[in-house]
Amino acid sequence: MWNERYAGEGYHFGTAPNAFLASNAARLKPGMSCLAVADGEGRNGVWLAEQGLRVVSVDSSSVAVEKAKALAEQRGVKLDCQLADLTEWSWPEGGFDVVAAIFIQFVGAAGRAQQFANLKRCLKPGGLLLLQGYTPCQLEYRTGGPSQVENLYTAALLREAFAD
Repeated sequence: MWNERYAGEGYHFGTAPNAFLASNAARLKPGMSCLAVADGEGRNGVWLAEQGLRVVSVDSSSVAVEKAKALAEQRGVKLDCQLADLTEWSWPEGGFDVVAAIFIQFVGAAGRAQQFANLKRCLKPGGLLLLQGYTPCQLEYRTGGPSQVENLYTAALLREAFAD
């Protein structure tokens, strides 16, 4: 599905970073290590690298990973692109100062606890998690995102999941 979505000349979601991610620029420092989860065609990972971060960009689409590599080369930054199914990937323990997880709702409610545990586990102590996801209101807009309410985030769900 994702290879088909990313096929073609252009970039499906463009090459500018996600607005939420960019709004957190002041929290990012050159030299920080960063994991860009489900980074797609690399717009967020490349932007993070442009901020001076050392970025590992992971996605399950081979088409997207190749486009991410091309975008990084075009913009003159280094991006460690990895092709992996994140439900089976060996998440490095305590390896990153920052984890950018933007609209990563690719697992159902049953897999969400493990996904969130993986995000937390790969952060260094005191690390920064930048997580943005769709809420149940997204269903009303009909503009994309998960189509099942149980795959959407609520403030209460996130408070409980990240209470520690």
